[in-house]
Amino acid sequence: MKKRIITASLLAFIFGNQSKAQDTVQDSSAYKKQKLKIEEVNFISSYYSQDGNNSAVTGGIGTEKLTDIATTIDVHLSKYDKNNHKHSLVAEIGVDSYSSASSDKIDPSTVTSASYQDIRIYPSFNYTFENEDKNYSLNAGLSGSVEFDYTSIGANAGFTKLSKDKNREFSVKGMAFFDTWKVILPIELRSNPSDNEANHLDSKPRTSYNLGFALSQVINREFQIAFLTDLGYQQGLLATKFNRVYLETGEVKSEKLPDTRLKIPFGVRANYFLGDNVVLRSYYRYYWDDWGINSHTISLEPSYKFSAFSSISIPYRFYTQSAADYFKPFQKHTVLDDLYTSDYDLSKFNSHMIGASYRVLDSGNGIFHVKRINTLELRYGYYTRDNGLNSHIVTLLLKFK
Repeated sequence: MKKRIITASLLAFIFGNQSKAQDTVQDSSAYKKQKLKIEEVNFISSYYSQDGNNSAVTGGIGTEKLTDIATTIDVHLSKYDKNNHKHSLVAEIGVDSYSSASSDKIDPSTVTSASYQDIRIYPSFNYTFENEDKNYSLNAGLSGSVEFDYTSIGANAGFTKLSKDKNREFSVKGMAFFDTWKVILPIELRSNPSDNEANHLDSKPRTSYNLGFALSQVINREFQIAFLTDLGYQQGLLATKFNRVYLETGEVKSEKLPDTRLKIPFGVRANYFLGDNVVLRSYYRYYWDDWGINSHTISLEPSYKFSAFSSISIPYRFYTQSAADYFKPFQKHTVLDDLYTSDYDLSKFNSHMIGASYRVLDSGNGIFHVKRINTLELRYGYYTRDNGLNSHIVTLLLKFK
């Protein structure tokens, strides 16, 4: 079942001139055939819970209680070829197990427990070719996602170029996702749909395309900046058909939205190093789409290093958005509206997120005296909206090398 979860912060890791090997005809000892070696393994697990009173399933009112346990494992493999080019492969598998009280309200007669449960599985494979002499890399990947009413197949390709002094980096990445929905209608609309968009248990497609650009620059030892944009376009069934909409007359309809959506965001990221122990990370993002939503995101994350091997950070994020043209609360839509939703993710709101993160690196003896554990990070985040939605997320990362 499709779910919308407001996460705290995502963890990110950046990896990165060896002279070119001599021609093997001249010196057979200059290159030895290599097998793929494991560079690292990352294990990430999180527990998420939320509550609120604006469930889209019941027309913008009712419980939004939801819990999610997510676990991902990724394996980084690499090797160098005879030309000293690096080949990397990242294989990842993720599993989400979640329960949603509002999902029981799609068909209340089927309720057998306090909430409805589902599992999502999402594998991915990404390959990168790096020419370290010429400072560029190419990458491509495939991904998938499966739930009981939803399947998705994705593909991506990208190019990255470093300047000669490696202080400037430009990257471009394209992504495409090909989704199929099994239409689930509210129980009372299955025999007599309120529109001709979809019937119960129809299979409907949705495609999404993204084109991202990033330019980063090291200004000096203390200051780094990056400019980012990620253009997006979607086409197909973009409404969630089990979401109800109640008209002011009391009539019930299934959510109906445009079948296309154009998204244009632009962001700026800046990191400033205040001496050896303090780093201030900041980020601003402006977003526009043709559904009428404009939003602003501002985030700050000061970090303090206790030593070369441990640090703490306190991330904070403020977000504000305008409402989509098609949103109205419970019983505010009229029979004259051609498109309609009471999903508060598309409403006007402000939100805040604040958290804390503690990170430990291997000092030589391994973490917990386990040699292979290179990094441990524990994160907590609290999220709140001014419409009453709030959530908590706890995330654990273990990196093995």
